[in-house]
Amino acid sequence: MKRFLAFIILAMAGSAILSPLAAQGEATVLFLMVNPGARQGGMGEAGVALPDDANAVYWNPAGLGFQFIDEEVDSRGEATIMHVQWLPQFNLGDLYYDFFAARYHLDGIGTLGFSIQYLNYGENVQTDNEGNILGTFTSNEIAVTGSYGMRLMDNLGLGANLKFIYSRLSPVEVDAQKGEGVGSTFALDLGVLYLPGWSSRLNLGANLSNLGPKITYIDRDQADPIPTNLRLGAAYKLVDSEFNRLTAVYDINRLLVPQDAEKRQDSFLTYLYSGWGGDNFVDRFTHSVGLEYWYTDLIALRSGYFFESDKAGGRQFWTFGGGLNVSVIGIDFSYILGGSEDSPLNDTIRFSLSARF
Repeated sequence: MKRFLAFIILAMAGSAILSPLAAQGEATVLFLMVNPGARQGGMGEAGVALPDDANAVYWNPAGLGFQFIDEEVDSRGEATIMHVQWLPQFNLGDLYYDFFAARYHLDGIGTLGFSIQYLNYGENVQTDNEGNILGTFTSNEIAVTGSYGMRLMDNLGLGANLKFIYSRLSPVEVDAQKGEGVGSTFALDLGVLYLPGWSSRLNLGANLSNLGPKITYIDRDQADPIPTNLRLGAAYKLVDSEFNRLTAVYDINRLLVPQDAEKRQDSFLTYLYSGWGGDNFVDRFTHSVGLEYWYTDLIALRSGYFFESDKAGGRQFWTFGGGLNVSVIGIDFSYILGGSEDSPLNDTIRFSLSARF
């Protein structure tokens, strides 16, 4: 019989190591909830109503439909990449997160998008029941997403993502169950972006993400839900002049995974209503608020705040960031200042590089 302590730790990672999201619901592959984009990261991790770059593939695919309207001004395509050493307070050099996204407009069809999310857990040790080292293995998770966005009307856009999710926690058999800690599934995202006609400065957005079947590692009867999430938000241009632009953003999130263990055994489609139940209804929402200032289209400054109730995980932190555009190249960075000195999110720095074509 074999025992893999590392596998046990990693199996818990989906509900613990990434963040205290575990307090909100028992789901796995929570790397899907690691928000990409240094730009959005600098605004308190908000962006569902301001999806005007390639990161819209993640934040709100409906925004893709608004990114190529005037061919004299807008870029037909864009690509972005981000790398971050995740949870730096743990001092794990091989725990990192990568994100790549791209979008391209096709006349008469709409805008297509593509993204890859990747979280590497690093190298782990395999032992037997007596603690003897049998070897090592690496663990990681990846999601590959295809996206489509279009404008139904001048002020209304819809978008959808189809993603394949692969979780490789332990590629070796676990005990007598003769199974590996490897699983896969697929999921659907649906987004909408609305620009009210009565206010040219206001955007409203919504994104239902990770709607899909549970993922099975060893026992199908113990399959784990994926983190179905509803994100709603608004963006408002406080200042919109030739040389100065100041935009305020606000997102509210709700993880739609039931707290009740029996309800989690039901179909993932039932989570759309059963995921609203449980204790601490108000506390199970997270809030993100941020500001973004642009001087012309050259330099950006950003700040924000992320809040989660102490009864649902307690993540609370400030964010800061900036950006620089030089011709078709954009560089963004963000920094997380955690609410407490021992927060694993403290000192998280994100860098993004983008190119328009």
